[in-house]
Amino acid sequence: MRIAIFHNFMDNIGGAEIVCLYLTREFNADLYTTNIDKEKIKKMGFEDILPRIKSIGNVPKEAPFRQQLTFMKFRKLNLKGKYDFFIIGGDWAIPAAVNNKPNLEYFHSPLNEIWAFRDYTRNSLKPWMKPIYQTWTSYVRILYKKYFKHVERRVCNSQNTLNRIKKYLNSNAKIIFPPVDVKRYPSKKSEDFWLSVNRLVNHKRVDIQLDAFKKIPEQKLIIVGSYEQSKSFLKEKKYLESILPKNVEVIHWAEDKTLIELYSKCKGFITTAKDEDFGMTAIEAMAAGKPVIAPNEGGYKESVIEGKTGFLIEDINEDNLAEAIKNVSGELEKNPDKYKNNCIKQAKKFNITNFINQIKEEIDK
Repeated sequence: MRIAIFHNFMDNIGGAEIVCLYLTREFNADLYTTNIDKEKIKKMGFEDILPRIKSIGNVPKEAPFRQQLTFMKFRKLNLKGKYDFFIIGGDWAIPAAVNNKPNLEYFHSPLNEIWAFRDYTRNSLKPWMKPIYQTWTSYVRILYKKYFKHVERRVCNSQNTLNRIKKYLNSNAKIIFPPVDVKRYPSKKSEDFWLSVNRLVNHKRVDIQLDAFKKIPEQKLIIVGSYEQSKSFLKEKKYLESILPKNVEVIHWAEDKTLIELYSKCKGFITTAKDEDFGMTAIEAMAAGKPVIAPNEGGYKESVIEGKTGFLIEDINEDNLAEAIKNVSGELEKNPDKYKNNCIKQAKKFNITNFINQIKEEIDK
């Protein structure tokens, strides 16, 4: 079967992009996108599929022009007859469903910018920008609902995302948790640092991590924080650098080997993302046998087991996060392997084989 996969951008590699790269490899598919950073894809361990990644044309760096032009390009894309099946793996690529059938979409979330995080994003804007943002998101909502009707098979990455699909789109979807290649994450003796891996956008709430570590100078944190070259990303990066405490180090890009080494040697993993769609980085940390400290919200409620694979914070703020870090650090000092076996066991539930087999079943249907 000839399969094509659609994803909006491949110039900043995060969880959604990794899923599309796995799908491309496992199905021997072609991946269609806009902007491509081949060097980053290569360094993330996907050099073998680079020849099958194709651009339908570059788009600007700045929002909303970036997103709007991506919508337009995928709406015009018509590959019917060239492929037998189409998988939409990026939510801004949903217009491709109109011309390319039969199809399936793997939803990471109905566009957070226009639904789940709309108010959160709007409140961070300058006063004169808020009505413009409100108008634009209202327009995109209309388009999105129109294109959504052309998606023939709907699959999503978590119960959290399913709840959003029901709330905003009055529809349903099959839950298939995203894949992690768990065998690639060895568990090594922990060194004296915590790890955090996230895009540098405001809803990841990285500032809470920085404020927490100011309160516990005896602890160390390494943040792997990727960002795009748009003004909003650069503004957030500059702000975080301005409040960076001495016991926190930021690495803005880490290739695959470096990232795996950090997972394998960290004391534990920290994430503060707001209502995360699912949170693949938590699974990657657990695959290396490391406990996770996360908010008790979003996809983390589906992946992290309280007390066995980590700690879920009910009300995430710098004080509660600092307290959780001190508590887990104390437990690890007494028993460095307290969480190890449970973490590895939990991570294995999200392996690639299970994921691909479930996607194949949906394609057959």
